[in-house]
Amino acid sequence: MSSTQFDGDIDSFVSYLKSNRGLSANTLKAYRADLTACLHLFELRGVTDLNEITLDDLRSWMAVESRDHARSSMARKTVAVRGFFAWAYEHGLTTTDPAATLMTPSIPSTLPAVLTESQAEQLLDVAEHAVATNQYKDDGGAVAASGSGKEAGKTADKSADTVHRSEAPARADKRDNARVTAESQRNAAILELLYATGIRVAELVSMDIADIDFSTRTIKVTGKGNKQRVVPFGLPAQRALETWLEQGRPVLARTATDAVKSRAANALFLGARGGRIDQRIARDIVHRAAREAGVPDISPHALRHSAATHILDGGADLREVQEMLGHSSLKTTQRYTHVSIEQLKNRYGQAFPRA
Repeated sequence: MSSTQFDGDIDSFVSYLKSNRGLSANTLKAYRADLTACLHLFELRGVTDLNEITLDDLRSWMAVESRDHARSSMARKTVAVRGFFAWAYEHGLTTTDPAATLMTPSIPSTLPAVLTESQAEQLLDVAEHAVATNQYKDDGGAVAASGSGKEAGKTADKSADTVHRSEAPARADKRDNARVTAESQRNAAILELLYATGIRVAELVSMDIADIDFSTRTIKVTGKGNKQRVVPFGLPAQRALETWLEQGRPVLARTATDAVKSRAANALFLGARGGRIDQRIARDIVHRAAREAGVPDISPHALRHSAATHILDGGADLREVQEMLGHSSLKTTQRYTHVSIEQLKNRYGQAFPRA
């Protein structure tokens, strides 16, 4: 990221947002990058004072940025720049607010991509089957029990040297099988929890073990702006979580170094090296599971959309879904009613002879 002579002002603005708006770390990082890129452009044009920047300059900046960015990105960039100049004016850094009338690009209203209920069921069934298959392999399965009496006798006749040479690879294979089983248990728990609760992937990876209450079958979720909410989950998710915590998590935890282990001691989900799982890995898990299940490729956010739509289809109240998803505006939640209506139209068209 390029530095500018305005970095101090940007730092002050971001600190202000962090203290007063409760924005997430990801949002603050994005705003900082947007502002740095914007003011760096003006710096290249010879601007040395924020007071030199006009509305026309900002429109020119938008024209340049819009060549390489989607409207949704431009909307965020515009919000960041407009907020920065409003803050600068309020704090006496500028004599005017050139961004006061800067218009945010309109974003086309698109319906979220969702799985059907049968596709979601298929996705979770395949993940559950993977756990069962890997556990069978880890236990030795039929392979370990299939040796005949003659083969057993031959094995016993082998020299001690041959036995010692084969022990290390056997132990390594067993460790690998245990790790693969643990990862499949983790993946199944992640998919079940994402679909059961509709939480965001950022919320998922930040969860600690203590955030789960099995007695009430609820999780405590820390969402955008550090707002907390309590979300229920069902019996399938409970079973998957219990299997992961009792069997899979200890296996991956053992692979961690002491430093990593101490940082991830409370983490609900772990990566292959025993540290707290990150968003990239969680997304990969969902994409890979969709491919293996033969359902449309989806992201964790699309799984969130699917959960919300299916809950509404089941008769849940819109306000209840808003609370569950952590939406600050009911308007955001209402998008899922449109999805439900579109699906109803499609089913109507397929099933009704006079549609």
